[in-house]
Amino acid sequence: MDALITAAARALGEGDPLGALQRVALREDAPALAVRGIAMAQMGVFAKATQLLRRAARAYGSSDALARARCNVAEAEVALASRDFGGADLTLGEALRTFLLHGDSRNARYTRLLQARRALLLGRVDEAARAMAELDLLGASAMTLAVAHLLELEVALRRGATRAARVALEHARSAAGRARIPSLDAEVEHAARVLSLPAARVIARGEARLVGLDEVEALPGSGHLVVNACRRTVHARGRVVTLSTRPVLFELLRVLAERWPGAASRDDFAWRVFGARRVNASHRVRLRVELGRLRAQLRDLAEIRATPLGFILAPRESMEVRVLAPPIEGAGGGVLALLADGEHWSTSSLALALGASQRTVQRVLSALAEDGQVRALGGGRARRWVAPPVSGFTTTLLLPTSTLFE
Repeated sequence: MDALITAAARALGEGDPLGALQRVALREDAPALAVRGIAMAQMGVFAKATQLLRRAARAYGSSDALARARCNVAEAEVALASRDFGGADLTLGEALRTFLLHGDSRNARYTRLLQARRALLLGRVDEAARAMAELDLLGASAMTLAVAHLLELEVALRRGATRAARVALEHARSAAGRARIPSLDAEVEHAARVLSLPAARVIARGEARLVGLDEVEALPGSGHLVVNACRRTVHARGRVVTLSTRPVLFELLRVLAERWPGAASRDDFAWRVFGARRVNASHRVRLRVELGRLRAQLRDLAEIRATPLGFILAPRESMEVRVLAPPIEGAGGGVLALLADGEHWSTSSLALALGASQRTVQRVLSALAEDGQVRALGGGRARRWVAPPVSGFTTTLLLPTSTLFE
């Protein structure tokens, strides 16, 4: 490798893409094309970056499998940054096998980091944790360590482990300080703000208040009966009942929990659960059936008693009732949580991350666009969706398939 390429690569490692471009801007050989592509990616010019990296991979040819793999990983990283998930998993897997075969531990490590990042973007927290567990960080650069600890922080947050997240944050801050890359410092400080912002609402005795992630983590062990509207679960004294696949039962329970210690009327259930203004004979029959099913689910945690006014939730062991609610209600919460990263998402990528159909996501996006909460850029297959930053609270609990409390 010649001196200019070495100097340009060093500049990229220090987060100085302009310095790298100054050294190789007019060159068309494969190493220079790769450097230019990575520099463009660091500056956010993703389309040009992809074009340059593909040219570099072709220029290396089949005779240099290691160099082609590095170009492919760089292109996959650009795809993840632009929220294009198609084919990235296969590309990263093939590149990782090439790096391990050739003993390139540095690039193998970085590829595993990208695999973990992709898994987190898609809400696959356990998959991301497995990729992180396979990392060997011995001898890693300060920049790589900072990125790894930021990913550990995000895994911990998705699992509701706030203490572990704070430990990871301190490690990331220390590594970023040694790396001296402004963009990395900014990412660490953004993560620190996430830990300090309100993350949910707790409703108790008819009153709601905002709480941070520390209190969210502590709530299941508080001795209360906790109805978790973020994950459709119920917690009480170490026991957990999951109603994630029984949305009607959970909505009945939530109405009861929000009215506690008072009674919920039949009209409350008709409006909140069945979408009717007033209860009729059909609703009464269905209400009796569904409440019977809910009683069976809660038999070890609480009773549901009939009163002259309706029904009341009666926790066993004299517990208080708390409802943990997300900061944003409705079908658009998950979409807004994904768009909160400031990147441009396609409808197909949002659908993949949310585990929903594109048609469902499109309906949600249309409703959010009418309210001015999101906007579209471009048209046709090139259309991307963006949203203004969410201020005042973190969207951590709204991210899809988080394992919090599960």
